[in-house]
Amino acid sequence: MSSSSFADAIKTELLIFDGAMGTEIYAHHVFTNRCFDELNLSDPKLIRSIHSEYAEAGADVLTTNTFGANRVALGRFGLAEKTCEINAAGARNAKEIANGFDRKIYVAGSIGPLPAQPQYEDQIESMIVEQVDALIGGGADFILFETQPSRKAIERCAKAMKSRPTVPYVLSFVVANNGETAAGESVELMLSPLPVDVPKPIAMGMNCGCGPDGLLSAVERAVRSTHLPLIVQPNAGLPKEVENRHIYLSSPEYFTEFAKRFVSMGVSAVGGCCGTSPAHIREMAQTVKPLSRMQTKVVVSEAAQKVQGCDPSPLAERSHWAKMLVEKEWVTTVELTPPRGYDLTSIIEKSRKLKEKGVSAVNLPDGPRASARISSLIAAERIWREAHIEPILHFCCRDRNLIGMQADLLACAACGVRNILFITGDPPKLGDYPHATGVFDADSIAMAAVQRRLNRGVDLGGQLIDPPTHAVIGVGLDPNALDQAKELERFRRKVDAGAEFAITQPVFDPDALLRFLDKIADIPIPIVAGVWPLVSYRNASFMQNEVPGVVVPDEIMRRMASVESREGQLAMGISIAVEAVQRIRSRISGVQASAPFGRIETALAVIEGANG
Repeated sequence: MSSSSFADAIKTELLIFDGAMGTEIYAHHVFTNRCFDELNLSDPKLIRSIHSEYAEAGADVLTTNTFGANRVALGRFGLAEKTCEINAAGARNAKEIANGFDRKIYVAGSIGPLPAQPQYEDQIESMIVEQVDALIGGGADFILFETQPSRKAIERCAKAMKSRPTVPYVLSFVVANNGETAAGESVELMLSPLPVDVPKPIAMGMNCGCGPDGLLSAVERAVRSTHLPLIVQPNAGLPKEVENRHIYLSSPEYFTEFAKRFVSMGVSAVGGCCGTSPAHIREMAQTVKPLSRMQTKVVVSEAAQKVQGCDPSPLAERSHWAKMLVEKEWVTTVELTPPRGYDLTSIIEKSRKLKEKGVSAVNLPDGPRASARISSLIAAERIWREAHIEPILHFCCRDRNLIGMQADLLACAACGVRNILFITGDPPKLGDYPHATGVFDADSIAMAAVQRRLNRGVDLGGQLIDPPTHAVIGVGLDPNALDQAKELERFRRKVDAGAEFAITQPVFDPDALLRFLDKIADIPIPIVAGVWPLVSYRNASFMQNEVPGVVVPDEIMRRMASVESREGQLAMGISIAVEAVQRIRSRISGVQASAPFGRIETALAVIEGANG
């Protein structure tokens, strides 16, 4: 039995659970008056095919089709005497599929809510043990108590496991949109320590009850309430009645956006419950799996530890951008996205105009949203050489391994591109090439440390390089991050790794940025605020409702809606951005203005308005 390896895996890597079983069985035209659990015996081919679809979609955990396979529930179909047989068959069906793949796939033995009627109270523990023994005997790696409705229910499950102390188990409970159980119990209560005389679960979980949006605040509270790994499996939204059928309308893309947020908040595993399908799991696995490979640790040779290198050159001497920051001059930069083709005429001409207008630098994203564009390094070198304005090169960790990234950092030095903003990068699934491999040998923290070494004349392998590089090390910062503690911790690690300035994600709520700045007041590096001028009410609505992590205050929405014409809405968006910059100007070192749709006039209007 590989149960111990699952206990290790849930602590050390991000795992993908499968999705719904019941709604998938229904989708295969099995009527709801059938006993779905009994299909383990009468139609194992169907059950195995569903398991196989989830495994092919990328699931690391397959959940047995035994959610309702307790003696009382089966008794309603006249199947009580087949309880052990049905549970064992459910585990064998899942295990057969898991063993057929060349990667490790675990099997969770599912046990749903037990009967709540008083007449069964004395039988509950024996009923649980009956299922546990059959599931483990059939090959399950651990027991998953799913959709438990109350604190009493999860304590009852844990108490039953006293007779099977070596069997690993997970307790997963259900909460509604308000973050409470049906009985009004809080997430904090559900996750509070269990009695000391029961074996401890290897993880806790939340599943069912509501969609991903409804679980968001509950997850935010949960990660602060338990030290155990947390598993999150929401429904595919709430069902809508369409022609007398309950249909789940949450798309795989929508579902995955929230899965990314759960992962960023620190959950250990994500999956789906009612209404989710292999399509949801495939989309989620392809997107969030690369996030688990983002490592902050860069392995260097022993020789690297022994080579000291030289002192880096003074920051103010490395670039004009750095000199302005050191001398506390107000800096401005405009973000221009490199083209999808190789004709750089337009971006160079725009850069010349920005130079003429006194903009300090041009910001160049590196494959934003996992898109395939001309190398941002080539664009940066041409802009620097032909438009004579310093570029700030975004350096993404997604597409190259450590060897390739170090080679490109040396190329930056050779081209005179010295201002570098290190970012981890969006997963490939967000772009036009969803099946491309995300490398993620390192994240932005690690690459800032690598650049600091190069600035000292030592490469990643411990070899001296002469002359050393003279890069100005920048990093990103997200004041609107849901997990503020994690964002603060990562930012401090970036600074420890060598960061010398930071540029924030676009900020629509200046108060949110000011609160964040209060928390990092002890960190002595310049902060440049990102600002995105809204071009229309439609643009504002999209940013507020469709882009996770972006906060557009309701007051801004009202102001954008108060103007009807397109020109008026653009003017309002610029005005709002100008006001935001003016409100935070005394606390920041400069501003990065985005140019929506490549319109530098919009970005310049924000910069000039703020200067006025």
